[in-house]
Amino acid sequence: MTTKRSVLVTGATGQQGGAVARALLSRGHRVKALTRKPDSEAARQLAPAGVEIVAGDLGDMASVVKAAKDVDTMFLMGNSYEAGMEEETRQGILAADAAKAAGVGHLIYSSVADADKKTGIPHFESKYLVENHVAGLGIPYTISAPVAFMENIVAPWSIGALSQGTHAFAMPAKRLLQLVTLADIGAFVAALVERRERVFGKRFDIAGDELSGEDQAKILSHAIGRPINYQEIPIAVARQQSEDAALMFEWFDRIGYDVDIEALHRDFQEVRWHSFADWARKFDWNVLGQTS
Repeated sequence: MTTKRSVLVTGATGQQGGAVARALLSRGHRVKALTRKPDSEAARQLAPAGVEIVAGDLGDMASVVKAAKDVDTMFLMGNSYEAGMEEETRQGILAADAAKAAGVGHLIYSSVADADKKTGIPHFESKYLVENHVAGLGIPYTISAPVAFMENIVAPWSIGALSQGTHAFAMPAKRLLQLVTLADIGAFVAALVERRERVFGKRFDIAGDELSGEDQAKILSHAIGRPINYQEIPIAVARQQSEDAALMFEWFDRIGYDVDIEALHRDFQEVRWHSFADWARKFDWNVLGQTS
């Protein structure tokens, strides 16, 4: 029988943290959500599901210590897009120190796959600085490191083009890319919470599928019910928007993620891993009508 844990989840009002919170609740664990805005709509939506909302800020160590005092596990994640990379690192280190000060028995930090391989991608490097700090704290920890999200297909920067029949991405049409859905990230973190001692000190790169942009477009066409064409965005255009993103896309094309997907799925069979086609079939594509 699985021991029911009490888990402090940071980022629970966002996509990844929300997926973690939902997965933990579905497994019967007690979830506390740390948020700067306990009165926000996102926070109010969590409460009826059984999440305890606690006010706090990753940049305020005392508030994190207070929130973590009565939990046995903490899920920590940052957001470089929102906070900026230097601040994400600062907050991550501060929150990890808070977890140690509060006596949390298991700290799970969400990084990114291959952040430990000197990619030169700024938002990979910022997370790896936190990883190194966590590993040196002398507390039980595990690193969960997902690849690119399947949900990026419907992110604000992508969905407009998709609603017009174009899946646009800054990679060649036939270049493979590993992807994972948020639901699988949540389920994987829940598996780490439950495995506990068996995953202390370990780092896991996680992915659900690997396929080209061209093949993604074919799957999307079938799921949406109308033709979706793949369009390669020139790196120069991506660079005008973000040097960090351009460096990532260049790395995707030159090297790319290298998760052993078959071995991962064999080792974590309690996670009901989704292929890209599984995800596309389940997604509510009515959202496209709202953006066209």
